[in-house]
Order: sequence, then C-alpha cells, then structure tokens
Amino acid sequence: MPQPMHILVTGATGYVGGRLVPRLLAAGHRVRCLVRDRDRLEGRAWLPQVEIVQGDMLEPATIAVAMRDIDVVYYLVHSLGGGADFSRRDAQAAENCARAASAAGVARIIYLGGLGNPQEKLSAHLASRQHTGEVLRRGIVPVTEFRAAVVVGSGSLSFEMIRHLTERLPVMVCPRWVFTRTQPIAIRNVLDYLVAALDCPGSTGRIIEIGGGDVLTYADMMRTYARLRGLKRALIAVPALTPRLSSYWVHLVTPIPSSIAQPLIRSLGNEVVVRDPSARSLFPGITPMDYESAVRLALEKLESRDVETSWSDALGSSGGARMPVKLTSAEGMHIERRQVSTDASPAAVYRSFASLGGTRGWLALDWAWKLRGLVDRLFGGVGMRRGRRDAADLRVGDALDFWRVERVDPGRLIRLRAEMKVPGRAWLQFETHRETDGRTLLTQTAFFEPRGLAGLLYWYALYPFHALIFGGLVRKVAAQAR
Repeated sequence: MPQPMHILVTGATGYVGGRLVPRLLAAGHRVRCLVRDRDRLEGRAWLPQVEIVQGDMLEPATIAVAMRDIDVVYYLVHSLGGGADFSRRDAQAAENCARAASAAGVARIIYLGGLGNPQEKLSAHLASRQHTGEVLRRGIVPVTEFRAAVVVGSGSLSFEMIRHLTERLPVMVCPRWVFTRTQPIAIRNVLDYLVAALDCPGSTGRIIEIGGGDVLTYADMMRTYARLRGLKRALIAVPALTPRLSSYWVHLVTPIPSSIAQPLIRSLGNEVVVRDPSARSLFPGITPMDYESAVRLALEKLESRDVETSWSDALGSSGGARMPVKLTSAEGMHIERRQVSTDASPAAVYRSFASLGGTRGWLALDWAWKLRGLVDRLFGGVGMRRGRRDAADLRVGDALDFWRVERVDPGRLIRLRAEMKVPGRAWLQFETHRETDGRTLLTQTAFFEPRGLAGLLYWYALYPFHALIFGGLVRKVAAQAR
C-alpha cells in the first residue's frame, strides 16, 4: 500500500480543488489547504479533516508557512477574469510557488494546465496556462503538468456555458469557434489522473495531455446536450461574430460574466486535442469517459442537487478578486432593519430564508429582483443567472444570484454580500432569535456603505422601493416558515 503523504492543495475554494481534497483524504493522505480566506471553506463536510493556512500566492511570506513539511503541492490557482494582466499575475504566483517549494524541500508539484499545441498561436488564456507550467519547471522541484481541454461536470465553467446557451436559445447564431475541435474530459477523470499521479513515479517531470473518449466540435457538444435534454436546437454559423461580441452575448444569456467569457471564448478558437497518448500507458487503470456519459452524469448531479463545487465558488466578483469585507460599526454605514415575530420555530424560519433565490425566487416582488438582475447584466455585472449551488443548502462562498454568501451560522443566521454593480458595498442579513414567549423573532437587515455622492444618491433613490421589496420579503419569509 502506498505511503500516506502530506499534501498542500492550493485553490481549494475553486471548482477542481474543492473536489480534489475529499478524494485525497479518502486515499489516506494528510491535507493542508492554502486559501485567501478560511471562511470560504465553511460548510465543506471535509473541513474538520484538513489543516487551513491563510495566505496568497502573490505574498511569498504566507506561502513559506504553508509549504512546511509538505511532500507534494497541487497547484490549482489562476487569475482568469481578474483583469487584463492576469497572465503577469499567474506567472508571478507560479514563480513564488516554485521558490517556496524549493526552499521547503517539497518533492513534487502537480499542476493542472490547458491543452493546446504550443507550436501554434494560442489564445492569451491558453498561453498563460502553459507559461505557468514553464515557470513552475524553472525551479528545482520536479513538476507533473496535466493539460486538459473542456472539463465536463456539474457546475464546471465550460459545461455551464454550453448548458445555458443550449437550454435558453432554440436558435443559436454562432461564431466560427463552434466548429473547432476539442476533446472534453469528465471532471471525474481529471480527478482520477490528479490522484493517481501520486502513485505513478513515471509521471514525475512530465507534461501529460489528458482528454475524454471523444473528439468533438463545440457544435457537436451543444447538439448532444440538446438531444439528451429532449430539446430541438438549430445552429446558424456567422463569420462576423467576434470573441468580444460573443462574450457579451454569453454575458447576457448565461451566468458567466463577460470578463471571464471573453478570454475563455478566445481560447475556443484553438483546437485542443490530445496529441501525445502517453497518459494511457502511464495510467492504464483510467478509462476516459465519453462525452455523452459525462453529460449524463453531470445532469444527474444537478437533478439530485448533489453539486460538490461550482465555477462561481472561486473568489471573484464584479468588484474584482478582493477579499470579502467583514462588517464593522464603521461611521457612514446605512442600516435598514425589519423584524417580524412568528409562531414558527427558529429552524423553520431559517429554512425559509436559507432557500431564497435560484429557481424558487425571492418570494416578494420577484419580478423586481429579476429586473435588478437584468439591469446589472446590461451594465456588465453578474446579474441573477448564477442561481445557487443547491436549492436548500448554503455554505460560505456560495454564489446566490447576485449575492455571495459571506457568513452561515446554521439554524440561526445567513449574511449575503452584494456582487451586483453598486456605488458602494452592500449586505443583506437574516437572523432568528427565540423570544421569551416561545415565538421566533426574524430580523432582516440591509447594510449599505456608500461610495461618494453617487452612493448616497443611490441609497436614497432606492429607499422607497426597499420599503416595498424588503418589507414584503421579511413578511413572506415568516409566512413561508409558518
């Protein structure tokens, strides 16, 4: 039996990292997670089993602490959607990681990068993913670099883009990239490779291309998804739809903002197909899943509400990749509090407000919430289309329509931080208290920290609408609990 290792997982709040950790634990390894904010892991079932170090790959001092006594580092961080200089930040972060790993005596770095022929002109995103691998290899620590194309799984970025486009558009006017070939791979197989590499010495110091059982065009992927969902869809290709225009269309139709969609769409112009078959000889126990099976599995997970992680788990918002703000009693904070007493139990009240948003909606004037989300999308914000990971369960870091879950005290309190575009910073909090007469007091509080005159005007202009929307919401939550 292989010897258990001490493993550092970076990017544990992200889509792949959040799924990798429990599999490493199940294999008997000790796991440490490097995260920018430890609160983002609240609610994960595996949290008590791991060690958490708070730090940032762009802050070398914090990385050194995380690397102590580590055997293997999984490097799963990137800056996609973080601005035009994401490539520079990715390279700096990789350099910091390589140096810290060398100093700490780490035995190996395992990195998940992007598939693509380096001899061709790659998109900025794909070129950055491969350059990150090059920077990691400049250090003395051996690197295993896996290169994958589209990852198919419930909640994955590429799958969610294809899913929403296909579900919502009976006729799709498509750019030329829909006829580019790709080799999609199931998230299950990606995790299989990442874990198996630990017990495969032959993978050390190698670049390994991984893909699924099919080579398809993106049009084929959309048609297959439509067939499995019983949908009839027509695709019409046009030559004039640029990546920028395509990203705006994706922004309006799917939950994915244009800041992330644009570099992703530019990458779709590159053919990403496995050219080196060495993965099959290195890992003979892994049989890549075909695309249709991967989609079926993803749909089963969505329908059963068993989505482990989502692309929107990663730290980021329309305000940039800043850390979540902790509320304080700072001067200038506008506070709007409403309370309702109900004979429902605290648990019932908590379940009522914990299930808001997504397909259920917002109970009171739901059309107004949708209108606010539409306006936000039109101005480049996240809008309402991100929905929620699970219809009933919330955990810190979850995206919830145009909010981000910032705090969860199960059975008692939930705090949401606004990620829509506003001239300031805003939160919405729900809380339950047991009163002396046995009834439950539901407290709903809206916090707003305005930025400049525009923020003040925004607050006072919307205050009359808040009376209708928030006033109706707190009453509906209490009624639903009863």
